[in-house]
Amino acid sequence: MSELDPDNAQAAIEHCYDQGWSDGLPLVPVSQPLLDRFLATTARDPGEVIGRLAALDRHVTIELAAINAALAGCKPEYFPVVLAAWEALMAERAAGGGGWQSTSGPAPLIVVNGPVRDELGFNKAGGVFGPGFRANATVARALGLIVRNAFGVHPHVFEQATQGLPGRWQMCIAENEEESPWPPLAAEAGIAPGTSAVSATLLRTSEFVDNRHTSSAEQLLADFADTLGRSGAWIFRHGAAGIVFCPEHAQMLAAAGFTRDCVRAWLAEHSGRTVAELARVGKDGLGDRGARHASGERAAGFDRVLAPDDPHHLLIAVAGARNAGISMVVRIFGAWSGTAVAVAPAPLPAGAVHG
Repeated sequence: MSELDPDNAQAAIEHCYDQGWSDGLPLVPVSQPLLDRFLATTARDPGEVIGRLAALDRHVTIELAAINAALAGCKPEYFPVVLAAWEALMAERAAGGGGWQSTSGPAPLIVVNGPVRDELGFNKAGGVFGPGFRANATVARALGLIVRNAFGVHPHVFEQATQGLPGRWQMCIAENEEESPWPPLAAEAGIAPGTSAVSATLLRTSEFVDNRHTSSAEQLLADFADTLGRSGAWIFRHGAAGIVFCPEHAQMLAAAGFTRDCVRAWLAEHSGRTVAELARVGKDGLGDRGARHASGERAAGFDRVLAPDDPHHLLIAVAGARNAGISMVVRIFGAWSGTAVAVAPAPLPAGAVHG
């Protein structure tokens, strides 16, 4: 084997920086043989268009997605997951509209289900929102590079985030199905349990709930309701959110008889603020689009942050370690589509036959 040349590698990395392709971190230079290995993992045409941003007249193809996945540091075998994550994200209305250029600087949340979690080494347990796992980090980063390099959304140009989100391209988690008391998230979307699949949505932010102090399911839910209903998160009259429960919280709720739908119903009923509380911070007149009602302030009462009778107002997943009562509330940018996309198996090599 020829000796590795770090100087050549450095020159190639610097070339990528010079082209403006990077999100700030070093990129993996992409050769034609490397690109071919990515494209060999899918039977789809490299020229197939898989996303459009009409406002900027930009589009992304399978080949462009493969290039950016390679740049991000993905292994070729991750590419079917990247494609499923991208397809799931494109089902979100905001992802095909102005979401990427919003002043709130939204970030994708990607949730991986099924055997592919273990086959490719996705983290589903301790530190699931943190660094340290190549599959989680690079699949998330691949989506960010696609948005940057195919859609052309760069900071200070088309991206208009006021401050942005620290983990903008690092929110790819695997669901801890083994310790969850409920069916996998993808099963809610009609994907058969045991199937590798990906769900995704755009987030405004994330905030943890640390509650290891109660054994009451309703007290625990009340803590989540307080976080969901805090006034600072309100920019429209109603919003959508998600909770990534740690196994300890999920198991406590399930033991008390709460299904996912029961959790949603309880939180929809109890998450909010009184109109007087909203008035104190100038948000008592927010309408569905954030504008103030023409009639001025609303009548006194309790305003619920989650839209009533909307099955997609609250995404619920389970991930993390069973070592403390710490879960994550996430704020969804628009409305979660409730969809999941199965991960397509790689095509068989030429001449191979099914067993």
